[in-house]
Amino acid sequence: MAARAYWKGYLRLSLVTIGIELHAAVARSQKLSFHQIHEPSGKRIRYQKVVPGIGPVDPDDIVSGYELDDDEYVLIDPDELDEIKLESKQTIDLVQFVDVCDIDPRYFDRPYYAMPVRNEVAEEGFAVVREALRESRKTALGQLAMRGRDYIVALRPCGNGLLLETLRYADEIRDSDGVFESIPEVDIDGDMLALACELIDRKSGDFDPSDFRSKYAQALRDLVGEKRKKGHIAAPGEDKVQPESAKVIDLMAALQKSVAGSQKRKAGRAKTASRKKKKRSASRKSRASA
Repeated sequence: MAARAYWKGYLRLSLVTIGIELHAAVARSQKLSFHQIHEPSGKRIRYQKVVPGIGPVDPDDIVSGYELDDDEYVLIDPDELDEIKLESKQTIDLVQFVDVCDIDPRYFDRPYYAMPVRNEVAEEGFAVVREALRESRKTALGQLAMRGRDYIVALRPCGNGLLLETLRYADEIRDSDGVFESIPEVDIDGDMLALACELIDRKSGDFDPSDFRSKYAQALRDLVGEKRKKGHIAAPGEDKVQPESAKVIDLMAALQKSVAGSQKRKAGRAKTASRKKKKRSASRKSRASA
């Protein structure tokens, strides 16, 4: 069964309008989370909205408030909020095209998959825009009003569809200068820099997210499974971890050792690949002679 669309509307490039729908690109159901439980009863803890000195309050008596100072608020009625909410705009106008590397990674917020609605005209127009972006190596920028607020959006090709990512506004990003200003200037040894670059070069490759797994998530699943099966957790073995106070004294020696180790592993992988290639070749010859 196809996933339900998060949003439906139109993508417009000049005079070309294409029906599209957005689907969530992040599977939030895969995230592990906990609830707070009352241990004696085993029941989940629920929360009430209370006012100090008054107690629980009626939800109809709750309004939004903007804090000016400690315990001083400007109260905003829900009807007043509704008046300033933006109407959901059903069209994303593509107003600018940039190189994807021109967008600072800090601005990317949340990804969605964009696909055409199911009709021949939309599918053809969608394919044209997608391939034009692919050939020009550009990312399209626009704005979208949805669910009471507006977003900057960036669209770029993603397989047979488009990846739409909401972007943060400039005033949402903290200036890094205030964070990094305490980092001192360091005179870098040229040989150490060369070794570090060589190590990076040896470990460079194409990004494959399936190569990475969350060790914490797996350990948590194992723990939950063990508790459910046995009702208790076996005592874990103590891992030998380098103490935090330990320091690498000779950075040059550490880099040299890392490069040498990387070279050995690379040679080992090459031998393994060569053996597999010879084995496949022998197998093909055997099948051919048969």
